[in-house]
Amino acid sequence: MAVIDSRGRITLPAGVRTGLGARAGDRVMFVPLENGRFELVAATLPVTALKGSIAKPKRPVSIEDMSTAIMRRAVEHRS
Repeated sequence: MAVIDSRGRITLPAGVRTGLGARAGDRVMFVPLENGRFELVAATLPVTALKGSIAKPKRPVSIEDMSTAIMRRAVEHRS
């Protein structure tokens, strides 16, 4: 069990940290599941471990195209 403090922080019990392989300074994600439950996932891998996990686009994408796509999605999200 953990308690939420007045600033919204929690301290993970030592056994949970050990089970996650998490250490001080590591980031964790709360992944929403069904029925109001969440899964706690430790983000312990370095970003370099993700190299190659996303396929290269078939054609180069310009910064302008990326910005346009981001703005379009933001507008869709607000609607």
